[in-house]
Amino acid sequence: MDIAYIPSPSRGVLYLGPIPLRAYAFCIILGVVAAVWLGSKRWVARGGAKHTVGDIAVWAVPFGLVGGRLYHVITDHQLYFGEGKNPWNAFKIWEGGLGIWGAVALGAVGAWIGCRRRGVPLPAYADAIAPGIVLAQAMGRWGNYFNQELYGRATTLPWGLEIHKTLPDGEVVNGVFHPTFLYESIWDVAVALLVIWADRRWRLGHGRAFALYVAAYTVGRFWTEWLRIDEAHVYFGLRLNDWTSIVVFIGAVVYFVVVGKKRPGREDPASIDPAAHAEAQEKDAAQEEDAAPKKAEAAVPKPSETVDGEKPSRLLDEKAAAEPADEGAEKAGKDATNPI
Repeated sequence: MDIAYIPSPSRGVLYLGPIPLRAYAFCIILGVVAAVWLGSKRWVARGGAKHTVGDIAVWAVPFGLVGGRLYHVITDHQLYFGEGKNPWNAFKIWEGGLGIWGAVALGAVGAWIGCRRRGVPLPAYADAIAPGIVLAQAMGRWGNYFNQELYGRATTLPWGLEIHKTLPDGEVVNGVFHPTFLYESIWDVAVALLVIWADRRWRLGHGRAFALYVAAYTVGRFWTEWLRIDEAHVYFGLRLNDWTSIVVFIGAVVYFVVVGKKRPGREDPASIDPAAHAEAQEKDAAQEEDAAPKKAEAAVPKPSETVDGEKPSRLLDEKAAAEPADEGAEKAGKDATNPI
């Protein structure tokens, strides 16, 4: 009986005339859009302005892409430099090769610049976008599928990934391998849900939600990295990215615990986005000012309104009806005292 494995993609590039549309790039773009969308919703829920996340992302995303590529080129320099290698290939980002560690590190620099310009604290911003970042990673991993890269060891499992490709050195790869892109994508979605749940449960602030994301992600990355068979530097039996995962995990856990003891809870909404807070106050003041004349007008009785529980028209009618009766009584009294 044939086992239905995950098939290789028929192609990773579509052409719109002479313009190539690469699936790898689309996965990254969709990830960025999802990260900004989710981050904006979380930021507004924390008391920030609607467009703050997008404005800061204008700085963070380009820095992150450059950082991710730099990390990959530096840690896998043998792919681009040396005898028989073409250094210009280092700029071919569409062929894959973005290191998450460099993307987060340099992306944080871009985010810091954006936060400084907006007067926003970086830890609060990082907490808001943390689930969105890991969700973007989950989408970006599908770009590895379309490029047929970063797969794991050979396997006979029914969810194994079929690979049929020719490597740059001419080697032909045909076989079924662990779909590490799928493992990591599923893990990333689970991490995003974990951070959202924990943040709602314990109101994480001051960068702790971001630290939780980093710590949880590195656990899954350590395992998938251990499965991968693509070329990498190995130290003491572990790949470089495994050692990086260990170091980053320890740092994230220490930060989570230390900051949790010093600054538990979440930031004051008025402090995370001063511009948004000032704008909200101005809006409330304008609404109160507009409502003041209406309140004053409502406080003045109108002719048709009641006075002491009675309508003025009714009081006038009763007075008019009472006057003839009083005059008749007075005349009767005079007649009684002065008979004819």
